[in-house]
Amino acid sequence: MTLIPRTPEGKRLRASPEKTRPSFLWPLAAIARPLSMPLYRVHYHDAYKLPRSGPFILAPNHYSEIDPIVVALAVWRMGRAPRFLAKAGLFKNPVLGFILRNAGQIPVERMGSSRGNDPVQAASKLVEEGQGVIIYPEGTLTREPNLWPMRGKTGVARIALTHNIPVYPMAHWGVQEVMPRYGKKISLFPRKRVDIIIGDPVDLSAYAGKDHDARAITEATDVVMAGITELLEVLRDEKAPAERWDPSKHNQSETGKFE
Repeated sequence: MTLIPRTPEGKRLRASPEKTRPSFLWPLAAIARPLSMPLYRVHYHDAYKLPRSGPFILAPNHYSEIDPIVVALAVWRMGRAPRFLAKAGLFKNPVLGFILRNAGQIPVERMGSSRGNDPVQAASKLVEEGQGVIIYPEGTLTREPNLWPMRGKTGVARIALTHNIPVYPMAHWGVQEVMPRYGKKISLFPRKRVDIIIGDPVDLSAYAGKDHDARAITEATDVVMAGITELLEVLRDEKAPAERWDPSKHNQSETGKFE
């Protein structure tokens, strides 16, 4: 564990070419990082496992509205350009669209949209340009009462198997102290500790060539979620529930509220 992302030999992680290349991410990071510093301090575990080059999917757990900011800044510190799949509609706003496009974010329609450019299609850009992307497999904030990862959606597995992109699980813990799930206010004092850990790429070789097999996709999704959960168990030093939370079994809607 280190406060600065380092190699196993203790050296600072070198930045990837995509990060050193001038982009709109530089001014965004210059603004966001100073604002975040008084709120929390990140402790990195195995940050060197995030690849220095080439396409990848980073799959984190999700339990706070602000953890995308925490994750993006951490990926930036680890030497890669943070990139998310963003709703295509956001790009229609002149100002926001300009920022998103110049920050390298990827516009997508909903899966199966007749307009094309769904997440699986959009991810082809990652392979072509050797880029990474951050995707939350749960699709939304976890509904699990104790903030453990819940049942995942199949998007990550579909993208990974279709384009043969490695999936790196990631877990973080402590962001809930900055802003709790569904919270409306940020806790300013005292400064919080956030731990972030990167895992080895999940082994999806058993599902290679099965990107159109619904059962294989579901099983591959479970493998990804298991990888994230195991990392979170390390950070929390406790075991997750034996059965992963399934909102549909608890009469929960997509908003997390009970129907």
